Amino acid sequence: MATSASLAKIFAPTGTLRASINLGNSILANADPVTGAPFGVSIDLAHAFSQRLGLPLELVVTDAAGKSVKTVTEEKADFGFFAIDPLRGQDIAFTAPYVLIEGCYLVRETSALRSNDEVDQAGRRVAVGLGSAYDLFLTRELKNAEIVRAPTSPTTVATFMDQNLDVAAGVKQQLEADARRTGGLRLLPGHFMVIQQAMGVPKTRGGAAADELRAFIEEAKANGFVAEALARHGIQGAAVAPPGP
Repeated sequence: MATSASLAKIFAPTGTLRASINLGNSILANADPVTGAPFGVSIDLAHAFSQRLGLPLELVVTDAAGKSVKTVTEEKADFGFFAIDPLRGQDIAFTAPYVLIEGCYLVRETSALRSNDEVDQAGRRVAVGLGSAYDLFLTRELKNAEIVRAPTSPTTVATFMDQNLDVAAGVKQQLEADARRTGGLRLLPGHFMVIQQAMGVPKTRGGAAADELRAFIEEAKANGFVAEALARHGIQGAAVAPPGP
């Protein structure tokens, strides 16, 4: 069994624990409008994990999920916060999910679309954030509609509007906020997917590192840390995931 000292060395070969933080998912991370400092559920978890290992923490901040994944797979960060996806799982060892988030479709009020099942039709164009979990999922699932990739998830609705696309896909809460700000938009009922948000470590760090991260997340769910973080940051519509295997 790995000791605390050996785990610290495995996780942080530089001596500082580097957490990849994605500001493209506003449910989990945001930047303070005055100081620019990141805050949110993933930052709280990163600090708690660094304390567990007894290591100083550095936040490696990106503006999109794909960039955050690349930061970890290239080992420019030691762990990160991602939606579970089989493509990402080729290089990243995931924990069980700690938060469940709905992925939804947004359309104009005047759109003829009334259900999620109507989206995948020839001639329809769907905006989605490049490299996001929604992009990866819809790339596999949509057989007829065309995917148009926005630079980041927060710019999905702007791309949808600017290019006069048919549908925008993304985090329910982000789409709701954009709809309120833009006007003339509505969400389709229900969701097209449920995002399993987890922590992850490069597989090159080995099984002991993956096991330690998984144990940390299970404790954070069981002792109420995740629920308290969601409440502290005023997050609505995201649910604490059930215990992992």
